[in-house]
Amino acid sequence: MKELLRTTDIVLLSYVNSLLGDAGFPVLIADVHVSSIEGSIGAFPRRVLVAAEDWEECAKLLTDADLGDQIAGRAVSSGVLQA
Repeated sequence: MKELLRTTDIVLLSYVNSLLGDAGFPVLIADVHVSSIEGSIGAFPRRVLVAAEDWEECAKLLTDADLGDQIAGRAVSSGVLQA
């Protein structure tokens, strides 16, 4: 599994989970229990994990949905993903 996105935004998390699920990519939402234990105040981000072999396709899907700036480990410059 490889981290695709990290966020404290529950709405974004739900949208990304739905977007990837609808495209047929299995998704694991990590750190849900940590977030619950701390009282759901949003101090600890949750991570969206996908299979390593699906990562590039999932990143493209998020970029196409104008969420490229949310991808973990990459910055977006002029609409082009940078490593």
